Amino acid sequence: MKKLLPSLLLAASLLAAAPQKPKLVLFIVVDQCRYDYLTRYGKEFRGGFDRLLRNGASFTNAQDNFFPTLTAVGHAILLTGAMPSATGIVGNDWFDRQTGKHVTSVSDDATRLVGTDGAEGASPRRLLVPTVGDELKKANGGRPRVLGIAVKDRSAILLAGQKADGAYWFDDKSGMFVTSSYYRSALPDWVRTFDDGHPADRYLGVTWLSHRIPKDGSPLYKPVERSPFGLELMEALAEHALQAEELGKRGETDLLALSFSSTDYVGHDYGPDSPEVHEALLSMDRLLEKLFQAVDREVGLSSVLVVMTSDHGVSPLPEVSRARKVPGGRLPLAAISDWVQAALASKYGPGKWVAGCWDLLIYLNRNLIAQKKLDVADVNRAAAEALLRMPHIARTYTREQLIDDPAVRDKTDRRVKESYDTVRGADIEFLPQPYWVFTTDQTMHGTTYDYDTHVPLIFMGSGIRAGRYDSTVPTNDIAPTLAEILGVPKPSGSVGRILSEMFTQ
Repeated sequence: MKKLLPSLLLAASLLAAAPQKPKLVLFIVVDQCRYDYLTRYGKEFRGGFDRLLRNGASFTNAQDNFFPTLTAVGHAILLTGAMPSATGIVGNDWFDRQTGKHVTSVSDDATRLVGTDGAEGASPRRLLVPTVGDELKKANGGRPRVLGIAVKDRSAILLAGQKADGAYWFDDKSGMFVTSSYYRSALPDWVRTFDDGHPADRYLGVTWLSHRIPKDGSPLYKPVERSPFGLELMEALAEHALQAEELGKRGETDLLALSFSSTDYVGHDYGPDSPEVHEALLSMDRLLEKLFQAVDREVGLSSVLVVMTSDHGVSPLPEVSRARKVPGGRLPLAAISDWVQAALASKYGPGKWVAGCWDLLIYLNRNLIAQKKLDVADVNRAAAEALLRMPHIARTYTREQLIDDPAVRDKTDRRVKESYDTVRGADIEFLPQPYWVFTTDQTMHGTTYDYDTHVPLIFMGSGIRAGRYDSTVPTNDIAPTLAEILGVPKPSGSVGRILSEMFTQ
């Protein structure tokens, strides 16, 4: 009993230190927001970013501890705390071996879009573990309201989870916010009313910096979402959700998860060092403050827990790297796929050897391997060895290495191995050398390098000790910390710890 006493006292002290449950959790993801944006533009922030930095607990070395660092993978982790090996979200896209089809992280042909033309919808069915929102609803008889809103479908859905009351995203064909029949058969009145005002139309023909949004043509609304105007649409809909859903006003703790996706589009198009990204971050700063003021009016910020983070960073444009005399360049995915295809055809004969190549994942044609009576592991190894001979490929991993090989050289190996899903994982995974991106234009993310993994993480609210926290924390820590504050079980896949050092005593 004496031996147990210190442990019991420690547990009691941790419970006592947890902040009081908020009326609302406002969870904010600024897509593709590198941590260094906060230091680079910090003196120019006058709005929400400034408020967060002054009044929040800022973890200055928050890291994506997973691979690959892509939008769907990151969003699936943020509110589950799980690794991709548990979430099942191994990429934005992958090859489904059971159906022999290319799928996305949220594609679901059993659902239809609601609020537009009724095309194939999307759902969280590919997400294999619960989110904080799922645990919150389960622990409280379904009474808390959990909503996800984003420009991208995968971002809204993977934050919201399986039991959410709704997930809404921007449809760039219609200029409307839509949902899926997974959640409901018709849009709620507040979303329909928002859409009826055709808010995206007000940006047609408008210029930002030197970029003019077209007035007509196809696709009409894609340039809107790929600009700071997409951020404005998101913030406006979030305010509607606050009021219409009475979030934080019903005696339950509600969760509103927002992903501001347009910063990712702007970053891909123009690069992290561009005036366009600078403008998007300043817009985000203003809009966050506008949102905080709305939350204060509706709920009271003192009763709200705000969490702000990102899903990943991004590499500089290769042309910028070269101008800085830093190595870097382009490795288009088509060239990588063609290289592996040619190597396997040369070794084993003709056939379509590559079933699909998405981002840093290569899937081989197992039907062809079986037809030729080859050993899968041998073909995987031949593909990986060939890819390593391609200029500017730093590392390759075969499925067999990721499942069976106990050797781990460093944290990069560990991240890739711990992220690997044995059912959905690729046959070959690879890393380019630093500052080499796998696109023909724009820039990209996905690697384990710091420019892709170092993200902001700030908690702000009652019971949170404001200040700078410099220890390294993985983004997996967010979900168990929220669960502790909300008094609900940690999501079952969570591998993170509780960030109790920021709790006031």
